[in-house]
Amino acid sequence: MTQYRFHHTTLSKVPMQLPDFSDKFSDNLALLPAMDTVAAIELVDQSGAAVAKIENKPGQAGSLRVYGWLAGKLGAITPEAAELGLKIYAEHTEDARANPGKHPNIDRLFGIQTPDQTLQVKGL
Repeated sequence: MTQYRFHHTTLSKVPMQLPDFSDKFSDNLALLPAMDTVAAIELVDQSGAAVAKIENKPGQAGSLRVYGWLAGKLGAITPEAAELGLKIYAEHTEDARANPGKHPNIDRLFGIQTPDQTLQVKGL
């Protein structure tokens, strides 16, 4: 009989390695990996319904990288991921607060406050 040993660790005890994000979106984006091979991502709610599509094209490519990186680090766009995403968007976060609707991919993060609002990210 094979015996396995498991080392139990909680996420709260293991700090997640994060880049040193600044207050400038372009600097933060430069810290995230490129996603050149991904044409688009789809955001899916808890019921399985697609709620948004972010394409790898001008005006959306930065958001594709942010959402893709967050999902890779945290498994989905959870409330914790949304909070981190708002930090990554930096100055654009404040602009989105002041101008609702101008930055829909940032506005979406404002709305993710509870675990049942978590979005899954699916590569297309």
